[in-house]
Amino acid sequence: MFSASTWRRLALILLLCLPPAARAEPQILRIATFNVENYIESPSGARHAKSPAAQAKVRDCILAMKPDVLALQEMGDTNALLDLQSNLKSRGWDLPFWDEITGHDTNIHVAVLSRFPIVARRPHTNENFLLDGRRLAVSRGFAEMDIQVNPRYTFTLIAAHLKSRLPSAIADEEEWRYEEAAALRRVIDARLAQDPAQNLAVVGDFNDAPDSKPLRAIIGRGTTRLFDTRPAERNGDAATSAEAGREPRRITWTDYYARDDVYSRIDYILLGRGLQSHWLKEETYILTTPNWGLASDHRPLVAGFALPTP
Repeated sequence: MFSASTWRRLALILLLCLPPAARAEPQILRIATFNVENYIESPSGARHAKSPAAQAKVRDCILAMKPDVLALQEMGDTNALLDLQSNLKSRGWDLPFWDEITGHDTNIHVAVLSRFPIVARRPHTNENFLLDGRRLAVSRGFAEMDIQVNPRYTFTLIAAHLKSRLPSAIADEEEWRYEEAAALRRVIDARLAQDPAQNLAVVGDFNDAPDSKPLRAIIGRGTTRLFDTRPAERNGDAATSAEAGREPRRITWTDYYARDDVYSRIDYILLGRGLQSHWLKEETYILTTPNWGLASDHRPLVAGFALPTP
């Protein structure tokens, strides 16, 4: 049984054996996720408005990645989203298709910008669960949509932003986050029940470590287990490591949590088997840029895919 990377290499060899007229360059798709930390236009409760300088830095980060599909967390209202979209377009990166989910948290939202048509939407805004005898709602809801990249290729995107690590007077934040993760997994299972090998990406800020109970719930097991792309910095260490005869140091943290002075990996791009078969490891990374913290306490991550052309 060959691995997915072996199949990709074999496919490339076969492609190179074809006469030039018979070759078709694969279409490269880039999917990114970015918690933009309170991208709101005016103060709301304890949340401060995003400064013009911070907004500009967010745009710089997005333009550096040039994503075809961008999932956003902690996005403000629709006006803020459309203003971001307009500013990106004015600088040469047009993401004309969009969606935004309004959950029980009315201040910040999960949103998506896309170069390609969103051909179906299945928003999840009323997911709820019982915790310690209380009925609680998934705060930000889940975005679910089908995106048509070309006439031959459509994939499903599910984007989420789970309960933060801030303590709550309502319930234990870890258990709350786990229940939200379990609700997200139910959405994933409903989609994969139609076809375990379909093209699926599950992305966002899950606010917990890779080996945590919530992440284990989201990733799942067996034939519907999701694949963790585990983006890392492109920091030049691979070349240095090769010269030194050691494995490269993979720096994978995505978030700085100031309260505890901790850097951790809590943002993810997870794949179902169908989309995993097109995944490009070399096109998957965490963006590193000077003064990154002006934009957000999170760093954006992006994954690349080689898709069949029409």
